[in-house]
Amino acid sequence: MKLALVGDIGGTNARFALWRDDQLEAVQVLATADFPGPEQAIIAYLQAQGLPLGAIGSVCLACAGPVSGDLFRFTNNHWRIDRAAFCAALQTDELLMINDFSAMALGMTRLAEHERMPVCAGQAQAERPVLVIGAGTGLGVGTLLERPDGRWLVLPGEGGHVDLPIGSPREAELWQILYRQLGHVRAEDVLSGNGLLVLYRAMCELDGQPLQHATPAAITAAGLAGDPVAAEVLEQFSVWLGRVAGNNVLTLGARGGVYIVGGVVPRFAERFLASGFAKSFSDKGCMSHYLDGVPVWLVTAEYPGLTGAGVALQQRAEAG
Repeated sequence: MKLALVGDIGGTNARFALWRDDQLEAVQVLATADFPGPEQAIIAYLQAQGLPLGAIGSVCLACAGPVSGDLFRFTNNHWRIDRAAFCAALQTDELLMINDFSAMALGMTRLAEHERMPVCAGQAQAERPVLVIGAGTGLGVGTLLERPDGRWLVLPGEGGHVDLPIGSPREAELWQILYRQLGHVRAEDVLSGNGLLVLYRAMCELDGQPLQHATPAAITAAGLAGDPVAAEVLEQFSVWLGRVAGNNVLTLGARGGVYIVGGVVPRFAERFLASGFAKSFSDKGCMSHYLDGVPVWLVTAEYPGLTGAGVALQQRAEAG
């Protein structure tokens, strides 16, 4: 029986693994910038595992961007996929492409308790949508529903591209600076790795502070070390993430809980847990009570998107 391969491809990194016996094996992370396309990256991965072309029977790739049809162009990198050409190049029988946050959402169904940290206490309501939201190269949003037969349905979307909400006079002032720079201000423009830098520059301009940090990593490190401007950037980032997540819960009726994923927030997890996220998450005026009791977790699992891609393959096989 041929092996299955799963991939989780974002703007910066592509993660690949074998999927066997309902588990991940041989995870490897490759930089998308190092390869002209996914076929070449997967061939390099197979060579590293000592596997020839044709050894893989089915592939599931979690792709950053809206997925439909046989052609796909990635939102945040230069790669593209043509289904027929891909299968021919890798000598594989099947390619399943799903949205990266659909895979991330499916990955939540396999989390161990130690792979999540409570942010807001509450009780998840059965048969209600679950929200998965996370900042990385971009801002991803996915919705998870449990079917009556125990399988999972994911509703893909592009919720990271909603307008950035304004909840205070200071946020309105920051928004005006962002608007002058960007024109249209999306949530992703602030709630992403590069968004930390965008927010930092806007805050320095608003407060007349000199620019001292040039990368998101430097801003995060400075904030954790006590730099007051960088620390406020991390706080405002957390508050804005709370506003966007709360808006999504209202829109979706996602009282099944919220999972915060992605590579940005775990880098300042303790500060995030002590931030104004919880307050801004539930600060919805006359509908604030609707957010009471909705549990929120910060996910610390290493490869939930890869696991979700494996779950997608498994569900497809079980459906026949």
